[in-house]
Amino acid sequence: MAEASPALRKPVFTKVNELRPGTNGHSLNVKVVSTKMVMQRSGGGGGRPSGPQARQMRIAECLVGDETGIIIFTARNDQVDLMKEGKIVTLRNAKIDMYKGSMRLAVDRWGRVEVADEPTEITVKEDNNLSLIEYELVNVEA
Repeated sequence: MAEASPALRKPVFTKVNELRPGTNGHSLNVKVVSTKMVMQRSGGGGGRPSGPQARQMRIAECLVGDETGIIIFTARNDQVDLMKEGKIVTLRNAKIDMYKGSMRLAVDRWGRVEVADEPTEITVKEDNNLSLIEYELVNVEA
């Protein structure tokens, strides 16, 4: 018996100012404002085997945004090559990671980063940086 494949849903795109700590599954169209490489290490260091399994590890912090605000996106490995200044990128299944009390946008292996197909112009609102807001985890006793 052939199983009916589930119908693909059209993604609901989120704006940067709607992002909240601890959320995931976001799809966004954002413009890359700046990119800064924070780590570049080739395989073999740190007790990992050097050989065919050894991979190069690259991490860059990219400031991305749309017309509602900006946030830091942590790009890993192949994602770094796509994050060029001025490019419009589509982030699918993105999640919010917390780093030192502030939000960082990230796309893991279950998501996708791609350069936007259709040319769209985004005027970035740079005075609303969500990564500058510091959050504190508060335990509430019931």
